[in-house]
This record gives sequence, structure tokens and C-alpha cells, in this order.
Amino acid sequence: MGHQDRGHYARKHPEKQRDTTIVTLLEQKAENGCLKCADAHRIAKKLGLPPDQIGIQIDLAELRISRCQMGLFGYYPNKHILNPDIQISPQADQAIDKAQTNGRISCAQCWELATFLAMSRPDLASACEKKQIRIKPCQLGAF
Repeated sequence: MGHQDRGHYARKHPEKQRDTTIVTLLEQKAENGCLKCADAHRIAKKLGLPPDQIGIQIDLAELRISRCQMGLFGYYPNKHILNPDIQISPQADQAIDKAQTNGRISCAQCWELATFLAMSRPDLASACEKKQIRIKPCQLGAF
């Protein structure tokens, strides 16, 4: 969904229903209609739910996700915090190539790779961007 869909995220899930318990937790953490990616993941962990289920409830609550932990979006005034000049180590280069499929790598795989390679998540995302590998899908369903 693009910026033109702002405020209409629930349309992505016409068959789903709001869970008032989850939405209340989300709204308590939200600021100005935005919920930080890290807060969404903390709520998922606290409730023992997969992140995509929390993402659906975020959409149904018409909240925006901000401050992506991969650094891909939600950083005002810039859209993202990626470093286009990152130097990619041979180990990271090889690991990213091995993990990607058809020029894509999932957010969850990126988290695992970042831990394995002892890199920050935004640095790993910067390396993927530099290698023209798209990070998709998002664990919360934002992209």
C-alpha cells in the first residue's frame, strides 16, 4: 500500500476483526498515530503471537509503523537511515548472496543474518540495498 492509502490500512484485511485487547496495547504505545517497529515486536513477544498477527491488528487500528528496525522507513525527516557507502565484508557479501532468492531476502532472514554476522540491522539492510537486493516481506506486513 502506498501513501495514498494512509488511514485506510484496514482495507488490506476485510476478513479480519479487531482484537480489542491487542489494539489497546498498540494504542497505548503509539504516538501521533505511529507505532515503532520495536514496540510492535515487543508486544508480539509479550503476547506470544507472531509479528504478522500484530501487524494485522496495527492495520485494523489504522496505525502507521515507524522506525523500522532494518532502517528502511519511518525516520523523520528522512525516509530511511541506510548508508549507501557501506563497505560490505566478504563474509557478509557471501551470506547475503546465499540467503537471497530472486533478488529478495525476508526481514526475518535479515535479522538472523545480522545476528550471525554481528552487524546492526540497518547495516545489513544497507548492504542489501547496495547489492540491489530487496528486503521483503516485512515481519509485520508493512511491505
